[in-house]
Order: sequence, then C-alpha cells, then structure tokens
Amino acid sequence: MSANSAEPTADLTVSLVKGGRTKIRYPAGLLGDDGTRVVVRAPWAGDGTRDFGFVRFEPGDVFTEYYWRDRWYAVKEVRAADGRVKGWYCDITRPAVRTGAELVVEDLDLDLWRSADGGDVRRLDEDEFAASGLAERDPEAAAAAVAALDELERLARAGGFGDLLA
Repeated sequence: MSANSAEPTADLTVSLVKGGRTKIRYPAGLLGDDGTRVVVRAPWAGDGTRDFGFVRFEPGDVFTEYYWRDRWYAVKEVRAADGRVKGWYCDITRPAVRTGAELVVEDLDLDLWRSADGGDVRRLDEDEFAASGLAERDPEAAAAAVAALDELERLARAGGFGDLLA
C-alpha cells in the first residue's frame, strides 16, 4: 500500500449497507480518525475487474477513503497499482458510524465520479435513487442526499477535493 505516504495504524472493517442489508464488508487500514473524519486505505474489494465505461476498478487498485460523521458523503481516491491517480469516486451516504473496529456506512444510491484530470465529472445512479423510494420514506434524508451530491459536484468542477481531503 505504498501508493500513498501515510501507513495504516490499525485494521478496521468497512461495512457498506444498502437497503437495510450489508452489501459488502472489507478490511481496511485506518489512517486516521479525528472524531469527525475517518480515513482508511484498502485494496479494491470487488471480485475481479469492474468496468464502468469511464473507469475500470481492478485488482491492484488502492482506495484511500474519507468518511465523515457529520456529512452525507464519502470520497474515495482511486489509484492504480502503479500509484497513478485514476480519479475520485464519491458515494452519497448517511453520516458514517464507527463502533470499535467497524465503520458502517449506509449507501443512498447517488454517486459522483471525477477523473484525475478533472475533465470528466459525472453524477451517477440518479435513477436508482429515484426508484429507492427514499424521498417518500424519509424526505429529509433524501433532501440531504441531493444537497450532498450538489456540493460534491460543485467542488469537483471547481478544481477537486484537495481542501476537503487535506
């Protein structure tokens, strides 16, 4: 995991919950937790290669993931095995909850991608979000999710996430 300078200080399990079920669980190295933001690093946890058309996540990729206890999103810097930044994949989530060695994050379907050069910024899965029924079940959460996506898109188009991740 030498693609980034900081080395993990402990192990953590990241649990991504969607629709009330655990979608994926994976081990990650804890890089920091200041009480508000949790930063972890993990290898690509998917099975094999996943080609989105605009980026490929594949074995050897390393994700440095930033989660907040007071924000409705997570930002994941994606690096290839050779250390080259591919871009940033952002999940719209409820604020993260850490209990001991587990970090639980509830995925709310909306996502954003920003390529390494900033030339490709795209909103993803808005159809899944609409179909999820969150707006009817929990209108406040749905509004917070849309506001979070808008904020991330604004940051992505204005030059990236540098200040947010520093």
